[in-house]
Amino acid sequence: MTGRPAAPPIRVGVTPDVKLWSRPWAERRRMLELVADAGIDHVFFADHVSFRIGHGNDGMVTAAALANLHPTLGVYLGVYLLPLRHPIPVARQLANLAEMAPGRISFGVGIGGDDRHEVEVCGVDPRTRGRRTDESLGIVLRLLAGETVDHAGEFFSFEEARIVPVPDPPIPSYVGGRSDAAIRRAGRFADGWLGIWCTVEHYRAALRLYAETAAAERAIDAPAPEAPDHGIQLWIGLGDSREEAASWVGPELERFYRVPFRAFEKYTPCGTVDDIVEFFMPYLDAGCRHINMTLCGGNPDEAILAAGEVARRLRQADPLGVSARTVDAVTTPK
Repeated sequence: MTGRPAAPPIRVGVTPDVKLWSRPWAERRRMLELVADAGIDHVFFADHVSFRIGHGNDGMVTAAALANLHPTLGVYLGVYLLPLRHPIPVARQLANLAEMAPGRISFGVGIGGDDRHEVEVCGVDPRTRGRRTDESLGIVLRLLAGETVDHAGEFFSFEEARIVPVPDPPIPSYVGGRSDAAIRRAGRFADGWLGIWCTVEHYRAALRLYAETAAAERAIDAPAPEAPDHGIQLWIGLGDSREEAASWVGPELERFYRVPFRAFEKYTPCGTVDDIVEFFMPYLDAGCRHINMTLCGGNPDEAILAAGEVARRLRQADPLGVSARTVDAVTTPK
């Protein structure tokens, strides 16, 4: 034993059905009940304002709808395009979500850029979105901590901003993205990093960079977490074989991103429950503590049940939280 704190328990979340909002109201509730009954911890949805010529779902609106579709499931904004908004209304919305669903909201932040036009039509210069996110995230976290904030920065200036009531318990924050800048942003501000489209080797290196940055450059008054809650978010193909599973997830990825599936294939687990568990185990060994899966399969109900079995097996493989070896690797700067 090293005396280091135990890592957070493994959590698994899903986007249960990419067509959820086209379903009748009763069907939406039934699907959320199925997710909870399957033993899945939370549901998550991406956030877009005008993606690929107009598509998207506003993350805060979606989170509010999900929070009121089920009384216990967690709701994870994964990820919210913070640079496209003003931080004070964002903090207000998060505080209201925390009132609706205390202890159930997780706030993941991204800077966008997959579609530069989406950034531009919101009145934001795409070249500034990283700096804008840094400034905005610091403001949001200070407001959610109960501070009265005076601020004069590159993008925002105001006096005596305050948001009440303060979320209790606090809302955990994550930063998503592949770049070193995103990982450093997570280390400076967030409770963990949310990886996407990365190999296990990249994931391990990212967690080292997070720890180094958190130890040296923490940008908010709250200390760096002793046991970070790192995650990974990926699309998943489920089927009786890898080939069948790829036939479900490939077209959905291509439709959403308008990029050939081969660009994502190495980062997209496909196949049976056994295949999916095998894919994620090395990430857990590296220090991943939560997994967000966008499910694609022939039958949404069967995909949810399969995801529940994946969650059960991953927790079973790590029943005490984390080994001392992995905690040292995640929390100690190299």
